[in-house]
Amino acid sequence: MNLLQGKTAIITGASRGIGKGIAQVFAKQGANVAFTYSSSVEAANELEKELTDLGVKAKGYQSNAADFAQAQDLVASVLETFGSIDVLINNAGITKDNLLMRMGEEDFDKVIEVNLKSVFNMTKAVQRTMLKQRKGSIINMSSVVGVKGNAGQANYAASKAGIIGFTKSVALELGSRNIRSNVVAPGFIETEMTAKLDEKVVEGWTSAIPLKRGGTTEDIANACLFLASDMSSYVTGQVLQVDGGMLT
Repeated sequence: MNLLQGKTAIITGASRGIGKGIAQVFAKQGANVAFTYSSSVEAANELEKELTDLGVKAKGYQSNAADFAQAQDLVASVLETFGSIDVLINNAGITKDNLLMRMGEEDFDKVIEVNLKSVFNMTKAVQRTMLKQRKGSIINMSSVVGVKGNAGQANYAASKAGIIGFTKSVALELGSRNIRSNVVAPGFIETEMTAKLDEKVVEGWTSAIPLKRGGTTEDIANACLFLASDMSSYVTGQVLQVDGGMLT
């Protein structure tokens, strides 16, 4: 099946982890992929080649979604190269964990800027194009932490909860133009980052998950595939928790 045949997707923060997994699944489903990265030039070049080898158009852009002007420039460049933007996936994000009593202002501001303001920047940048097309799917990557909260992650939880409120507001504003806006909220997902964690810590987490395993990047990518494709044409303003039942 080519569920995204002929569609163009922008994916932020896609040189590794969840973003890379989404790019791979989207390309296999026929989407042309424009993706951003911050500093991993080699990884971005490798991904660009991998996606192009699948027979789609793909290009990596070194761009900071947390910078308003860079987001505007990125979208202009993507339109010039690809001609349209059908799907936006706001995936770029960072963590700077600490207990509130030890958290500095800079660490709070930086996480809000990268995780939340980037979603505003990129959505604002693609809005005009999607309004003209009278179609589009915006998918914002939150987290179960944005739904539940987590000790030591007040900044991260605030940014991810903010994404949910922002997404629902956009869904209400743009729904009449056939532009959909949804959230994917991953639980514990196995990536390069989690591979560095102590094995016993991981076992403790997975044992508390009803499905008894961590999620994969493909699990998240498949949820995004549903929301990006026409299969979800009547779905907007929703939060899809992909967490193995963690918050059930």
